[in-house]
Amino acid sequence: MLRPRNIILLVSIISSASATLCGCSKDIALRLTNIYENGDTDFHYDYCEDIKDGRGFTAGIAGFCTGTGDAWEVIQAYHKLTGGEDDFSPMDNVLKKYAEEESESTSGLEDYCKVWEKLGKSDKKFQQAQESIRDKFYYTPSQEEADKLGLKFDITRGEMYDTGIQHGTSSDADGLPALIKYTNEKFTSDTTGDSGSTLNINGKKVDEIEWLKKFIEVRDDDLKNPKESYNQGGDAWADDTYRTISYTHMIDAGTYMFGKSVQALDNDGNSITVKCGKESSLRRRDANGRPIRRYRKLIKPSENPVVRKGRRFRITRNGTFNTTRTFS
Repeated sequence: MLRPRNIILLVSIISSASATLCGCSKDIALRLTNIYENGDTDFHYDYCEDIKDGRGFTAGIAGFCTGTGDAWEVIQAYHKLTGGEDDFSPMDNVLKKYAEEESESTSGLEDYCKVWEKLGKSDKKFQQAQESIRDKFYYTPSQEEADKLGLKFDITRGEMYDTGIQHGTSSDADGLPALIKYTNEKFTSDTTGDSGSTLNINGKKVDEIEWLKKFIEVRDDDLKNPKESYNQGGDAWADDTYRTISYTHMIDAGTYMFGKSVQALDNDGNSITVKCGKESSLRRRDANGRPIRRYRKLIKPSENPVVRKGRRFRITRNGTFNTTRTFS
């Protein structure tokens, strides 16, 4: 429960600041999701490996995959910045083919991770390409949903981004828009609270933090009981509730605006300070220095489409780019 003077401060912030995440607010939101995805707050531009999840190579700050299309989008964005001739150019035909076919094969890409790791470490244009695709397909759609709702708090907008990264921003039954719809349906009357921000949900006045609490409940239930058949089976999503636990921890602490640092929980439930622009002290790496990613397969690729923790993209047969988590 917020103390009165904290409420007054929040009302002042709401009335004087833009609701859009920017600067440190965006940086912290991204770093929070980095914890849930990688175990630390760092941006792993140079990460690359085949994690044997049926999606080819997984690489970069958002786990871009050669077998789902978003890695190819990053490479094309990089080509535009370099003029079209760079270290990835010799692999273009193979990368395009695997993206279109949604292939898990890495044949013909023997130098792929070597190039990705080299450029990821220091090439600012390559880092910019990764950021642009992350924002284009993950961050921006999540914030557009936040705009539609009229969200004012960093914590609510950060939760939208993290949900978009994991569940996707497409129209399937487990995606961010669907979860928002399920949440809105829960409110059939005005719901008061003390956050100082009121949303218009189906013509009802709903306190923003009360809405966020309900959204987290809906998301938590979806993680444990996904609706789409290709997300069912195994416990990969059910094991990911540490994400909702961490955001609930921040709600309970009254951390509605991020400022320059926040106290959150890591994936083991331990308190961690996430600072704007600061790399992590966690640095959970394997023997090769790679981040220990928490992606898990639900089932073997040969048995059924696999679902890695989180959403993926694929290029459709007509060349358009859509969010998905299944393979044709």
